[in-house]
Amino acid sequence: MEITTEIKTLFRSLRHRNFRLFWSGQFVSLIGTWMQTVAQAWLVLELTHSSFKLGVVSALQFLPMLFLSLFTGPLIDYFDKRRTIIWTQAVLMALAFVLALLVWTGMVRYWHIVVLATLLGVVNTIDMPARQSYLIELVGKEDLMNAIALNSSIFNAARAIGPAIAGLLISELGTAFCFFVNGLSFLAVITGLLMMRITAASRRAPPSYDILRDTTEALKYIRDTPMVLTTISLVSVVSIFGTNFNVLVPVFVRMELHRDAAAFGFLMSSFGVGALFGAASLAFLSRWEPKPGYMLAGGLGLSLFLILIGFQKSYGLTAVLLALAGWSMVTFFGMANTTVQLNTEDRLRGRVMSLYTMSFGGLTPFGSLFAGTVAHWIQAPLTFALGGLICGSVFITAYTNRKQDIIRERK
Repeated sequence: MEITTEIKTLFRSLRHRNFRLFWSGQFVSLIGTWMQTVAQAWLVLELTHSSFKLGVVSALQFLPMLFLSLFTGPLIDYFDKRRTIIWTQAVLMALAFVLALLVWTGMVRYWHIVVLATLLGVVNTIDMPARQSYLIELVGKEDLMNAIALNSSIFNAARAIGPAIAGLLISELGTAFCFFVNGLSFLAVITGLLMMRITAASRRAPPSYDILRDTTEALKYIRDTPMVLTTISLVSVVSIFGTNFNVLVPVFVRMELHRDAAAFGFLMSSFGVGALFGAASLAFLSRWEPKPGYMLAGGLGLSLFLILIGFQKSYGLTAVLLALAGWSMVTFFGMANTTVQLNTEDRLRGRVMSLYTMSFGGLTPFGSLFAGTVAHWIQAPLTFALGGLICGSVFITAYTNRKQDIIRERK
């Protein structure tokens, strides 16, 4: 009986029908997304043989978040989030089919990938914060942390499954098939959203449609809420220096370990397996309120494992360390996401989560350029280590400051 109760507790947000539809649809789609991520990285290296150009593509995929997130946040608060997500998923599906067609016909060029990656980034600037801020409408505040944990679990299960499938498909059928499968996978999310039972929306103040004023209000709210400000700052540092796996791992595999696409796919899957265990840990911890200590521990763990990756060139050991890095990273980001949402007013959630997304993904171009450029000069392993050292220094500083704050409160 106790085991059954424990399992129900770990999956309690699935008692909400609409969340079950959203969760299962996303799982299918995310497998396709990770297949495309791996296939796109491999395609760029096949066309260019350049880690720098791979970094450029990765940067452009996230650059729109940096410049547009400030202004798309109010739009997410203005309009119905479910309808917004349906439209963004439909556009993402079309982009995947276009890339599949270009590769299939042999017409693909590097600049095609650059343009499509940029358009993907523009759409994700709206899609990502809309999906994240929609969770609380599906499950409520009580089950939010659990929903974030379960969402993270499917994201990372897909991170484990998608790259492995992609590696095999690239070897047997080519990258075009991965892009085509990804396009089909978006139908799962769209179907789930259309099947939801929607209750009458509660009345709220009519939107002002004054984007500048509403954006300024969100920025002031973040500035005046120390927990939110600190969390978003830490997320920014990790996004730039600690999460450049999509750039560094393929370069590490191809140029340092001299392995093929299948080996690359399985190495990325090992990271996903670790991240999946991290999501399970997060679901376990969701029975209690999020604590800053868990978030700092996740960040310090990620920093340590990045440093260790940097000082070895063993394929097997790299797989183990990537798994541990994935576990730590998910713990950190899951706690950060929950902390920001629970400390934000309902009417500001779309805007604040848009700014969170900017720190989470919008700063990735700087990380991609950092990783691609540094790897070009000092090799991929040492680039991992440098990122870990920078992140670790920031987290140690944050931990020290938190300890001093606790001492002052006790006095």
